[in-house]
Amino acid sequence: MNDDVNVLALVKGKERYLFLYSDSQQAEALRALGRQASNPELSFTWYDAAVLSRRIRNEAKKHTAINDRIARRAALPKGEL
Repeated sequence: MNDDVNVLALVKGKERYLFLYSDSQQAEALRALGRQASNPELSFTWYDAAVLSRRIRNEAKKHTAINDRIARRAALPKGEL
């Protein structure tokens, strides 16, 4: 995994929810979504948390697939790319 910054945003009316996390902080980002959803003072719901959690997981899968392809290409003998 790399440590680029991932940005996850949700706009609900006049409220803006912005989550910044690196790939290595993925688990903490998921926990943060749960903390926000459990806060009754926010309009951020468990549904919002579920949707954004799915985005985090899908992005992680995409990064893994890309890294796997790069690793396979690097392992090929020259001329077979």
